[in-house]
This record gives sequence, C-alpha cells and structure tokens, in this order.
Amino acid sequence: MARPITSIADLRAIAKRRVPRMFYDYCDSGAWTESTYRENESDFVPIKLRQRVAVDMRNRTLETTMVGETVSMPVAIAPTGLTGMQHADGEIHAARAAEKAGIPFTLSTMSICSIEDVAENTSKPFWFQLYVMRDRDFVMNLIRRAKAAKCSALVLTLDLQILGQRHKDVVNGLSTPPRMTIPNIINLATKPRWCLNMLRTNRRTFRNIAGHAKGVTDLRSLSSWTAEQFDPALSWDDVKWIKDQWGGKLILKGILDPEDAEKAAASGADALIVSNHGGRQLDGAISSISALPAIVDAVGDRIEVLMDGGIRSGQDVIKAVALGAKGVFIGRSFLYGLGAGGEAGVTTCLDIIRKELDITMAFCGLRDIKDVDGRIIARR
Repeated sequence: MARPITSIADLRAIAKRRVPRMFYDYCDSGAWTESTYRENESDFVPIKLRQRVAVDMRNRTLETTMVGETVSMPVAIAPTGLTGMQHADGEIHAARAAEKAGIPFTLSTMSICSIEDVAENTSKPFWFQLYVMRDRDFVMNLIRRAKAAKCSALVLTLDLQILGQRHKDVVNGLSTPPRMTIPNIINLATKPRWCLNMLRTNRRTFRNIAGHAKGVTDLRSLSSWTAEQFDPALSWDDVKWIKDQWGGKLILKGILDPEDAEKAAASGADALIVSNHGGRQLDGAISSISALPAIVDAVGDRIEVLMDGGIRSGQDVIKAVALGAKGVFIGRSFLYGLGAGGEAGVTTCLDIIRKELDITMAFCGLRDIKDVDGRIIARR
C-alpha cells in the first residue's frame, strides 16, 4: 500500500526519486552557500500563531482577490524556469491544475512550453513573467504574444540582471543542451518514467525563445543567446517603457528593500512581489518573510504587496497574510508536486496548502481570509 501524501515534504521526496538529478537540483538549490534559500523556509518557524477557542468555525471562506482577480485562496503559482523538465509538458500540467484550483498560474519567459502552448491547453487567462533582454525587439514581441494569448497580468522580474552562481548546476553540468556525462547518463537510466514521458513530447527547449529570437537555430545557439541577453543595464526607465508597452496590469517581482518598494509604488505598477528569487541570486540577502513587514509599512497603502519565497504549507500562507501580504506565490512547492506526479501532483500540492490554510485560520478564530491580519500573530 502506498504511503499517504500528507505534506509538501512528501511530494519533495517523491520528486527527488523521479526527476533526473540535474533538473531536480536546479529546482532544489540556491546560490553559493544556500543560506538565503534555507532561511526563506526557516524564518517562518519563529512566527507563532494565537490559538482561539469557543468561536463559530462554520462557513469559512478563503476567497479573496489578487491584483483585482478573484482567487479561491491567496496563492498563485510562481514563474519558474525549466518547469517542463521537472515533468514533460510541465507548464501545461501546472496551468491546468491552477485553473481547476481557481488560482493564477504564471508562465516564465524561460519556460519549456511556450505562451501559445499554455494558451492552447487552458481556458482561462494566465499571467506571464517577463525578463528584460538586451534585444528590445524580442522583448516587444514577447509582450505582443502575451497580449495575443490574453494574459491578464505581466510579471516583470527585476532581480536577474546578472546570474547568481548555483554550485549544483555547475557540478551537474546543467547547460543547453545538458552535458551528457557518464554520471548524468547513469542517473537518467534510473528515471524510466521521466524519460518515457519526455520521449512522448516535442517540447524540450525554451519554446518562448527558439524560433522567435534572431539567430537562434539550435540548442547551442540558444545557449549562447541566453547567456548574452540578460540586461545588466536594466533601470526604472525600462520599467516605465515596459509599462507603457504592456498597458495592462503590471506586477514587479524581486523587491526586497523598502527603498526599492518606494520606487515600485511610484512607478505606477499594480503590485509588487517581495522576493529574493528563491535564494538563487544574492546569497546572504534576508528572507522574503523577514523583508515583508517593513515593505508593507512603507508602501502597503499605495501598491498591492505580494510575497514569494519559502512557502511550504498553508500555515506559511496565513503567516504571510497576517504580516500584510495580499497573497503569496509558490515555486518549489508546486515543482515538487509536478515532479512527483504531473498535473495530479500539483493538484495534491494545492489541496495540501488549501486544507492547512483553512484549518489554521479556523484555529486562529477566523472564518474569512480577508479578516486575517497581525492580530493572529502571538507576541512573546
């Protein structure tokens, strides 16, 4: 009899067994010493909740809004690169699970499935995440394609002008195309389910880029193009330019400092995401949950504040909401579910988070997620 899946940690263990090491490690790693990656999770632990008793716990609701859209709970799926290498057609599977769950799905620029792939396989608008590349014609084309696909919000990532080093990727030889070293070949041979699924799809490259960027004709040219294209000169002037080109709801991702939050609020964007890129960029940066309160205090009445980083449970969600976030994004949690079981695995992930969030809210004496605030945090 299979062991019941009761937590995100259970999904993580299954994904680690099923996904090839180079792709699992790409998901489950941070920059340099990985201290910020670890603290994104561990800094939730000292935050304690007030338990209330003898209150009416009937008729609870987690429904709220994120960036003006009704959501069944204050959770969105974060943009993650190489999602389609955790499971074949991974972005499509995750988008379908999000649609069924009534929450937003965000597609990464660096996805395996393209904007068009996801649009053709879903029925509701999704969000698209944009990286600013040196080739502004390519950026403009991405924006046009996102509009054509009826994406309802653009998530502009600001903290990837240059790449932080993730040691595991270097050790594993993760590249485009992947290095077929003897250890990697042996490891792939132990993942027959993953390999079989990959053989059944033709989506094995960055389909938002291949066939759309100038001079990109194969995997090697794609690799060199990608390495050269992230723009270290990205500035707030570029944010204004992208806002003007997009014309729709704009979310700025990668804000970790109140001074940058002030600039985000002044930019006219609709929302910002408190995020350190999952600990994959500046190792030694503070955790997202630690950065959240100061940013809410600085700009929370002028721009919607969302949060990303370290969410592994419904309790983490309610703690972030209590500290002022209007919603959170999950990255690794859904990737563990995807690697463990495709669309069904992502659905399991979302079900786990929803149940924990609902029950925790009830134990804290509340019935409506919109009533959650700092009153539920225990002061010691």
